[in-house]
Amino acid sequence: MAQINVTINGRSFRMACDDGEEERLHALAARFDDWITELRSAFGEIGDQRLTVMAGIMATDQLAEMEKKVARLEGELLGARRDSETSNDQLQSRDAEAAAALDQVASRIEALAHGLSKSLKPS
Repeated sequence: MAQINVTINGRSFRMACDDGEEERLHALAARFDDWITELRSAFGEIGDQRLTVMAGIMATDQLAEMEKKVARLEGELLGARRDSETSNDQLQSRDAEAAAALDQVASRIEALAHGLSKSLKPS
């Protein structure tokens, strides 16, 4: 397990993460620190704990919005899959109908050809 240091709100924190996840954790910490910096710019010095709570709420809000979007997109994907399956079923049904019609036409042509060959044969 890897150990890294991240800086959030001017403070260094030692954290553990899985091997290979160091860069990702640094990026997440930097993103969280950016939110704190943004909040400090908007509200001034309102206390480290309050800034951290507000940044945590911002992150949770973004997560909740993304979860809603994912749920909506999953619903749309499910609908698209159902539509695709319905279309495929309709296409297969039409293919079967066309094949049956072609069989009927082929039978008629064969019957006509048979009838013509009989009528063309000398008696």
